[in-house]
Amino acid sequence: MKWQVIAGAGLVLSSCIAIAIIKLDPRDTEVWDPVPAVVTADPNQPPSDAVVLLGDTDDTFAWQAVSGGDMPWSVADGVLTVEPGTGDIRTREHFCDMQLHIEWRVPEPEPDMDGQARNNSGVFLQERYEIQVLDSWQNRTYSNGQAGAVYKQTMPLVNATRPPGQWQVYDIVYRAPRFESEQVIEPAHVTVLHNGVVIHHYTEIKGNTVFIGEPEYEAHTCAPLRLQDHRDRVSYRNIWVRPL
Repeated sequence: MKWQVIAGAGLVLSSCIAIAIIKLDPRDTEVWDPVPAVVTADPNQPPSDAVVLLGDTDDTFAWQAVSGGDMPWSVADGVLTVEPGTGDIRTREHFCDMQLHIEWRVPEPEPDMDGQARNNSGVFLQERYEIQVLDSWQNRTYSNGQAGAVYKQTMPLVNATRPPGQWQVYDIVYRAPRFESEQVIEPAHVTVLHNGVVIHHYTEIKGNTVFIGEPEYEAHTCAPLRLQDHRDRVSYRNIWVRPL
């Protein structure tokens, strides 16, 4: 008799479930609007909606000296190379959240080059937050200062650096910090692929890049992308941004 009661209850429960399932409509969870924009992304080409900052020509209008003057670095065949001592350059356009693609190459080092002196540069997101560029091929330095590091903050998960003379690729997805008045309410985060290898996975950026001391945030709006003159002849090519 107890089994019959349980069985009967089970039948009632099953009937309720069946009725509930029948009442569900898959269209209730379909979203039709808005329709995502179509973006084409041909192999080895910037996506169709990208802001091309350096392409396959020698047009460098997108860049200027940090001082505001003309871009002082050399360019040939779509390759932009630091002219040591001329200073950093930055984009004329300002960016917030973005997907950034940038390729870089260091020359063969001189025999006395090691550590941070081994052909150094940097990619500064919003002019403040540096992703280190350095010849880290068989070159030991402090881990949060090697290639791909959020400089002086977070080391890369792995060292994916190719030998000098070869092109390196950074693909960066960046979420800018959020501020209320002068206070940061959400820090910046960055995901970085180096030569196709994830080296940062939504890593928190702790504040402005500083050489000495602890990073801190200062409120800001959208800002340029900046490339560093560290007095080494580091080269760049194929730079594009997709604002997010």
